[in-house]
Amino acid sequence: MKNKSVLNKNRWLILLTVVLNTFMCCLDASIVNVALPVMSKELGVNMASIEWVVTSYLIVISATILIFGRLGDIKGKTKIFQLGIILFTIGSFLCGMTNSLLILVMARGIQAIGAAATMSNSQGIATHVFPSNERGRALGTIGTFVALGAMVGPPIGGFILSVLSWKYIFLINVPIGIVTFILSMKIFPKSTAELNERLDIKGAAFFVISIVTLFGALVHGQNTGYNHPIIIIGFIISIISLILFIIVENIVKLPLLQLSIFKNNLFSLSIFCGFVSFIALSAMTIILPFYFQDVLKLSPAITGLFMMISPIILSIVAPVSGYLSDKIGSEFLTFIGLIFMSLGFILMSNLNENSGLIITAMFIAIMTIGNGMFQSPNNSLVMSTVSKNKLGIAGSINAFVRNLGMVLGVSLATLILYNRMSYKIGYRVTNYIEGRNDVFIYGMKYVFIGAAVLCSIGAIITAVRLYSGKEDSENKSKNTIEEY
Repeated sequence: MKNKSVLNKNRWLILLTVVLNTFMCCLDASIVNVALPVMSKELGVNMASIEWVVTSYLIVISATILIFGRLGDIKGKTKIFQLGIILFTIGSFLCGMTNSLLILVMARGIQAIGAAATMSNSQGIATHVFPSNERGRALGTIGTFVALGAMVGPPIGGFILSVLSWKYIFLINVPIGIVTFILSMKIFPKSTAELNERLDIKGAAFFVISIVTLFGALVHGQNTGYNHPIIIIGFIISIISLILFIIVENIVKLPLLQLSIFKNNLFSLSIFCGFVSFIALSAMTIILPFYFQDVLKLSPAITGLFMMISPIILSIVAPVSGYLSDKIGSEFLTFIGLIFMSLGFILMSNLNENSGLIITAMFIAIMTIGNGMFQSPNNSLVMSTVSKNKLGIAGSINAFVRNLGMVLGVSLATLILYNRMSYKIGYRVTNYIEGRNDVFIYGMKYVFIGAAVLCSIGAIITAVRLYSGKEDSENKSKNTIEEY
């Protein structure tokens, strides 16, 4: 492995390379949304078909991210990260060169495999090359660009569409991929030896089946209804596959996922808190555009500007929070962050058609400050509780939970919204009703209350943990290595 002085010299350039790829991978999950109507028209397919461009990417990432995390531990995180760059760049190029929906969806699958390989090992690489007193800032920076990638996708996509073809949404990744691959070859740490271990193929198969059927049911249940027989069957298959996955992981010698990692309370609770935070954030991201455009009657351009409030604030707060976590520890910051998130969502639950734009922006800002305070220290907690040969799987679990939380957030938000809207108006609805702002606001209120409750649960768990094990928690937040 490169000597320590070289690593220290290049650590911030390594982080920049990691951040660029992470940002592009997360950006490509959301940037396509705004282009779907145009793509549907130009490719000559209906909206139900074009949605596969989005869902295929999301499902493949979630199904393979643990596998690549484990491969990173076996073959070396740098090798797998570089493989991810190559696949993501090739997939992006193919996406931008086709006029066929089938080839586009297949290319998105290649993109997603590459994204899973880079995302699952990005935090592990950062944890390896940064000393403990700078790790919070490094992981905080990665966390910031993860959120930025997810949030700024629609505005950037809209800008590209206004001046260029939709194909450049994908082609813009190609030069960035080439540059970052060259940088990774020159400055990334090289593994001196691979682990003499094999990938758990059976466990991987059951995991892929479970995630594909779960995400497929969650995503498409939004359109067909979750009581549809096909959706119910999907959930049943997912549950059975998950049970079989757990059984296999408990009996094989070298499992895909060592379940004993969850015996570490700090790791497990930090993962859970991150999970609920992304459910809440995703719920907000899916609801607010409808509120701005349908209720407040803002144009898409103005809506895009208001949706940029969170990314801008997050880009400032999250690195500061990461820096503070290096100085004072992480757990107290995660608690304060979750409290602010809860408060922000409670305030947002009171929004209505007469709410001023300044007040609305202030409520969003309060929630985002909490999110920025929470994410960086929480990522640091997750990655500081495992040994170096488990950094890949820990990072992939963290990334998987993020994706799962985002999908569940969208599904739960729309489910609660339409359920409450249907209750209010007296019959089943699955869309905004013209002239009935009160019905949408009624449903939105319950979505934001639900998000506040989730964040409050995370805050309570963190508070109890702080109170009952303060000394132990402080030690672990300073990178105490836990052996499994």
